[in-house]
Amino acid sequence: MRTIILLSVAILVVGCTHTGEPEASASAQSQAARDEADLAAALRGRTAGPPQGCVAQSELGGTRSFGRGVILFSGRTDEVVYVNRPPAGCPDLGSGRAFRTRTTATQLCRGDIITVFDPVSGMELGGCGLGEFTPYRKTR
Repeated sequence: MRTIILLSVAILVVGCTHTGEPEASASAQSQAARDEADLAAALRGRTAGPPQGCVAQSELGGTRSFGRGVILFSGRTDEVVYVNRPPAGCPDLGSGRAFRTRTTATQLCRGDIITVFDPVSGMELGGCGLGEFTPYRKTR
């Protein structure tokens, strides 16, 4: 009888401490799949070129995030965009957010650290190290 009571208590404890991780993981996977689908749509009609270690800042326009894993840098013209996948992820650049670097270089390069912030409040939201820049050119 004592064994049955102990087993019942153990089952209750396990049931009460369930963290919901499988559901959270499934939700995160679902969001990641949506982000990749949105990126694919943004790159439709473009062909990837070889990854580059650096890109001249004068060649870059705005930015757009696709989740925490991808930053799309628009080019100065619509001819080319650059995809960057920071190795450790990066805070989302959506909702009016911007980024800054501490470098005075004229290029953004793999390994450069960017800080994501809200330009209105000035609040910093985190930072990340950039990965390689893959250019995507319009297919003719």
